[in-house]
Order: sequence, then structure tokens, then C-alpha cells
Amino acid sequence: MGSHVVRHCLKQGDEVVALDDLSGGFRENVHAGAAFVEGSITDVALVNDLFSRHRFDVVYHLAAYAAEGLSHFIRRFNYENNLIGSVNLLNAAVNSGAVQRFVFTSSIAVYGPGQTPMHEDTVPTPEDPYGVAKHAVELDLQAAHEMFGIDYTVFRPHNVYGEHQNIGDRYRNVVGIFMNQVMQGNPMPIFGDGLQTRAFTHIDDVAPLIVECVDVPASRNRVFNVGSESPRTVLDVAHAVAASFGVEPRIAHLPPRKEVVHAFSSSERCNSVFGSRKTISLEEGVERMAAWAKKHGPRQTKPFTGIEVEKNLPPSWRA
Repeated sequence: MGSHVVRHCLKQGDEVVALDDLSGGFRENVHAGAAFVEGSITDVALVNDLFSRHRFDVVYHLAAYAAEGLSHFIRRFNYENNLIGSVNLLNAAVNSGAVQRFVFTSSIAVYGPGQTPMHEDTVPTPEDPYGVAKHAVELDLQAAHEMFGIDYTVFRPHNVYGEHQNIGDRYRNVVGIFMNQVMQGNPMPIFGDGLQTRAFTHIDDVAPLIVECVDVPASRNRVFNVGSESPRTVLDVAHAVAASFGVEPRIAHLPPRKEVVHAFSSSERCNSVFGSRKTISLEEGVERMAAWAKKHGPRQTKPFTGIEVEKNLPPSWRA
């Protein structure tokens, strides 16, 4: 995902500028109505130039390298992209004097282990560098609001999947990883016994709220969990993916890695502000994504070539 800086709230006639380095996405996914700039939020000169040429009302900051487990082994890369890049955007937003809302997608990775169901008032104790970076940005947004008056809204999505996701990424997005393996006739890799639980959430249950929040006064300067409240095991996902492709589930159990075992949160605050909405079940969401994946076929996976720490790196993640 990239950062999307927009004028107003994505209504008919709105002007949208999308900034993305395409490291985890594809040009074909960019809406034809958006002015697309290929580049990174780590490029300070580029970011400042965009803000000098446009008077953005709203910044939707979705850019991240969201590989929680891998972040232990790419610590510098993680902080440069997920923290310093965010600061570049926030500095530009403050300096522009025109931004009315800074919308940031954080993560339930900020909570850490043993805090289910996760509530927004729970004190974050992230256990991986990705969660640390996300929490740091949340704190910086609050500090910038207090110092400069810039308003923000933070969403903490969890385990989002859906059509147009990069299924060729071997380090993140387990639903896509499973589909890519099935289409190549390979077993689905699972770390440990597969009984880890996550609240897998289809993108259509998340994106509309992110867009709409700028028109909801009660969302100003607040943090929201957003996503499914129905935790499912990784094994459930494997079986759902296999069923969507009409095959028997073939699973390769890998040595367990250090990770949060159970992660799901409460949506009480989100529902109270945005209203309760019917959500997409895991089975329905997987079916929809599988139908899209079948049309596009498998993608070649590429190893991450900038590993900084080799110690305890899972063998399956080595180049």
C-alpha cells in the first residue's frame, strides 16, 4: 500500500494524488481517476514537492512494509519505512498549513501478546519492531496535534485480505500466500500447529470506514480498532482456501516461530461511532478473493534480499 493524499473525501469530482513505490502492489490497481506518482515516503524531497504543488485537505497514510514477523530481521528497513517515512509525511502536512485531517492505518500489532480481546484503551506492549514503529507514529500524531493543532484519525486494522492483494509476497498476508501455493500445486506452509488465532478481515469491511472518517466529527483525534470480531485459526484459513479451489488441504507444518499466538480485538468503539455493519465471513471473503486469484493466476515469489539479522531467521525465509 502507499500513501494517498487527497482533496476532500473521495466523492465525485475530488482530486486524488496517490503516492506508492509499488514494492508491494501493482500499477494496474491504481484507480484511473487518481494522479499516480511512483515514489516512496522515505524520499523527503519528493514528499515536500508534492505538498508544495498541491494544497491537500486530507492525507490518507496507508504506506507500510507490514511484515510483522520479518521486522525482527530487517529492523533498520522497518523503521526507515514505517516510522521515518511517516514522519516525513507528517512534517509536510504540518508545514503545508492546509491539511484538515491526517488518517493513519496503524495495526493491532501495537497491542502485543496476551491482551485479547484488544481494546483501544489497553496499554500497547508491542513485541516486534513493526508494532513498535506503528505505535511510535500513533504517539507522534498525538504530539503533533497537541503542538500544531493538526487533527488525525488512527485505525488499527487486523489481518486484512482481499482481491488485488500481492499473493506473491512470501512474508505477509497468509491468505494470499496459501492461494499462491495452492495454484502452484504446493502445500500451504504453516508455522507450528496452526492453532494461532487471528481476526481475518476482508478489505471491504475496512476501506469504507477509512474513507468516511473525515466526514464523521466523532472520529477526530481518536483511535479505532477496525476488523472482524470473529477469531479463526490459521488452519481454518487453510481449509477455507482449499475449499475455494476445490482441492483437499495439503499443509506443510514448519517449526514454530516467535509470534503473538492469539490476536483479535473489540470493535465496540468503532461500532458506536460509525454504526454496526454486516461484515463478510471468512468463507465468503476467501471465495471472493479466490475467484479473483484464479483469473490472475499465481505470482512468482521473491525473497527479501536485505536481511540485516540472520540469527533465529526461519529457514523458509532465507534467500
